[in-house]
Amino acid sequence: MNALANGGGRVSNLAKCDDTDVLVAALSADDSVFDIGAAGTAMRFLSAFLANREGEWVTTGSTRMKERPIRILVDALNSVGADVSYLEKDGFPPLKISGKPLDGGVIELDGGVSSQYISALLMIAPVMKNGLVLRLTGNIISKPYIKMTLSLMRQFGIESSWTGNEIKVEKQDYKPIDFMVESDWSASSYWFQICALAEGSAEILLPGLFCDSVQGDSAVVNIFENLGVSSVFEKDGLLLKRDRKVVKFLEYDFVEQPDLAQTVVAACCALGVTFNFEGLQSLKIKETDRIVALIAELRKFGYVLFEPKEGALAWSGERCEADDKPVVMTYKDHRMAMAFAPLAVKFGEVRIDDPAVVSKSYPEYWTHLKDFGFDLTEV
Repeated sequence: MNALANGGGRVSNLAKCDDTDVLVAALSADDSVFDIGAAGTAMRFLSAFLANREGEWVTTGSTRMKERPIRILVDALNSVGADVSYLEKDGFPPLKISGKPLDGGVIELDGGVSSQYISALLMIAPVMKNGLVLRLTGNIISKPYIKMTLSLMRQFGIESSWTGNEIKVEKQDYKPIDFMVESDWSASSYWFQICALAEGSAEILLPGLFCDSVQGDSAVVNIFENLGVSSVFEKDGLLLKRDRKVVKFLEYDFVEQPDLAQTVVAACCALGVTFNFEGLQSLKIKETDRIVALIAELRKFGYVLFEPKEGALAWSGERCEADDKPVVMTYKDHRMAMAFAPLAVKFGEVRIDDPAVVSKSYPEYWTHLKDFGFDLTEV
């Protein structure tokens, strides 16, 4: 948004992570080929941004990125005047983009797709010649992420309307502003998890989180109330306390907070809380198939999870023999590493393969754990 406002404002408190770093680098680079590695958010947002910008561009990424579908976004962009094609496998990155001012108009999109496709289109909507009307069909998942996008656009001077399944953004100009980014609620979830797994009482203070947050993952506050953690906003930040009873069974629909699922699943198993979770459809197309990964890795700790239906994950309390020294495979997925590390509170020791994957969203994670009192050793 700052780039669409011609970079006139100052953005502070940017996250130190791959997703942010590659996008900042791309927006300030003179290149025409952009390798965004494993950063899915950057791939979607940057491709839409470049489609509306004069020039010949290529967006590419890691081997896994080339396996992540992007046809929905490409088809949507091309339907409003873009010229985007595939350089290798049809429907997947890398993309060849002949950028030009887009016509805009009406796009009909399945509301069940990743909200990142929707956000990518909404952010460039005001600079299209005729603005954009986005008609979402079916069940709309991840509404908080769409609302967050529109809310931030409003702060940059962009008005929009959302009536029923139709979002309308007319042609208008982004206004440059100084903007402070709120800290990441998704990253905070691992500290909720650590607090929940602590024996007896515990307190953790998390700075930089807003009471009236536009982030959907702020729902972590309500979810972890079921797992024994209360939270209070104080002058210095959000204070977590381990001082509540833990439920025996938890049912929840993660359709609006899919990035919290791994944290909550691992926490429930460690606490002995059986569960039935739904709304996990988008976990299939993340950095890895997160449902398959959770089932495989938690089995190493003696928990037998199952997938009762598409987009669901459950645990009935069934146990199996655990590995003597379980090694958690991360599948190049930052959230696998961060969701399983707190299990050390319960099991005394956890081994994480390829710990560097946390650089995608929270590169200081291991440093913060060490500062908090965890003992980290390379083996």
